[in-house]
Amino acid sequence: MTNQTSSPKGRAKCSSCEAVCCRLTVVLQPEDRVPGHLTTYSPEGLHVMKHGQDGWCVALNSANMNCGIYETRPSVCRRFVMNGPYCKAVRADYYDSVTASARHTSAA
Repeated sequence: MTNQTSSPKGRAKCSSCEAVCCRLTVVLQPEDRVPGHLTTYSPEGLHVMKHGQDGWCVALNSANMNCGIYETRPSVCRRFVMNGPYCKAVRADYYDSVTASARHTSAA
């Protein structure tokens, strides 16, 4: 689902962001107004954004790699800082896992 146009070490840009943060668990707050069909409850009982079988948030528009509910996105998503330390760490972890998976597949 990624276009892999930017490197985890480089700066993410809206025009080429892989939306890796959309693979994180997003815990909803009482003030969030997300449509119910896009949410679920975690095994721990937390109200969270639902993920598809592919691991991506169901609100992600995969054709454009952007949020399909941007105007009403959860408060946690609103506070996520693009190119902030957590963004960079999440992107680096994702690329490490993709690279390791590719190495494992090519070695098999």
